[in-house]
Amino acid sequence: MISVAIDGPAGAGKSTLARQLARDLGYIYVDTGAMYRAVGLYALRAGADPADPAAVDPLLPGIRLRLAVLDGEQHIYLNGEDVSALIRTEAVGMAASAVGANPAVRAFLLGLQRDMARTGNVLMDGRDIGTVILPDATVKIFLTASPEARARRRWLEYQAAGRPDRYEDVLADVKRRDEQDSGRAAAPLRRAEDAVLLDTSAMDLAQSLAAMKQIIKERVGE
Repeated sequence: MISVAIDGPAGAGKSTLARQLARDLGYIYVDTGAMYRAVGLYALRAGADPADPAAVDPLLPGIRLRLAVLDGEQHIYLNGEDVSALIRTEAVGMAASAVGANPAVRAFLLGLQRDMARTGNVLMDGRDIGTVILPDATVKIFLTASPEARARRRWLEYQAAGRPDRYEDVLADVKRRDEQDSGRAAAPLRRAEDAVLLDTSAMDLAQSLAAMKQIIKERVGE
């Protein structure tokens, strides 16, 4: 089986690029970030502090997650509810980063993620795929861009969706998320030693996709 691990900071475009790559290559796409976001959403709904293991750990036995592909798009179900849209807010993103620092949460999701990699050719993105989840991945890519570039992309998405967020606030959120993800004790964001670094600060979506396809082609030989 071929496995592609894509890691990188928030807002680097991992999920968008990974979905398209999976469609083009015929691989199974596994959005690990959506899993953490779903756990973060569950914690918020329960009134628990996502950063407090004592509050989050007892909730884990009550969480059932399922991934499904509908009309070519991956959906995530939390206890039977499709929360694919609900998990894409800044508040849930911060909660996801907080629960992602919790060893119990990581252990809770690790088995599920590895099982998916055994079912076929997979493309998985997150923060620690190449370092922890799939350390023996066939291809490892560390996808990044400057905080300013990532913030501008996210701000433009918000503008298109009619959201009034200020660019300066989005940039502050990106930098705060970077600090939280890189500084946490459990599986901090870092580049695997054998991962190819791809900086897309000056690339558009098509150029980024082409660059990733070339990296995979060179290593898989397809």
